[in-house]
Amino acid sequence: MESTNLPERDVVIPALGLTMLRQNLQREVGSLPAIQALHTAGFGSGQAIWESLRRSSERELSELDNANFWSHLATALGKRGWGTLTHRAVHEGVGLLASSDWAEAMGGNGEQQPSCTFSTGMLSALLTGAAGGSVAVIEVSCRTRGDDLCAFAFGSLATVNNLYELILEGQDLEEALAAL
Repeated sequence: MESTNLPERDVVIPALGLTMLRQNLQREVGSLPAIQALHTAGFGSGQAIWESLRRSSERELSELDNANFWSHLATALGKRGWGTLTHRAVHEGVGLLASSDWAEAMGGNGEQQPSCTFSTGMLSALLTGAAGGSVAVIEVSCRTRGDDLCAFAFGSLATVNNLYELILEGQDLEEALAAL
């Protein structure tokens, strides 16, 4: 289904709805198909949010300096109920977005893997829109598995894939970034 055929409006659902959707999808179809479905839905939603931000901005968002862009994005997502969001550059090719109150995460319920899959898709679409080219996002820490923050690393697909492989090998984020 093409997004151009969908109505352009937002709806508000409780954050718990995303958690319940993830848990039920995992139970019904398995972890990997659930991750793929939520990421795809998040990406489509992120594209719609980006277009909404772009249309409502007084200035072209690509013309904002770095600090103003991140502030604008954090404010827009905060107003939509996603939570607070901070940005920092952690490596030449990697940025990090972090939140102590991210809406998709339900703190400390024993998950093994980061679970803000919808958000990774949404943030990828938002950053792709801002960059004018593909931006990959992975969640590197998550409150649902007991971490203090939800943190999303982003960069080019190749860089993010390399970072992910290093993390899968057992390196923590700082070690993985140093090895890039």
